[in-house]
Amino acid sequence: MDKKRLLIVDDDSRNIFALENTLRAKSFDCVSCLSAEEAIKILNADANIDAILIDMMMPEMDGYEAIPLIKKIPLYKSTFIIAVTAQAMAGDEEKCLAAGADGYISKPVNVDKLLLLLSKI
Repeated sequence: MDKKRLLIVDDDSRNIFALENTLRAKSFDCVSCLSAEEAIKILNADANIDAILIDMMMPEMDGYEAIPLIKKIPLYKSTFIIAVTAQAMAGDEEKCLAAGADGYISKPVNVDKLLLLLSKI
């Protein structure tokens, strides 16, 4: 079975480091970037992303803005996107799903829950 390739988008490199180490230990291949703008550039240049983990609260372009733009890229319109948020507030999950996310997880990330979400790809 081929490794699933994930794009991790977060403006905090510590979060990226932790997620990459955890997911690589579970046999995922990871690509990462620090902004939604950079993520869109990566997606336009790379046809091999199986799922996207995107922080919802980033400067300039946040996940709420980025997800609909990602879904407009023909190759990625059905790609599984997991919204990641640090401040889990009432209604956040619904708001993320309404923006086009396929899954939702709050920080600190529960690895078992994340792996369950990733089992859908």
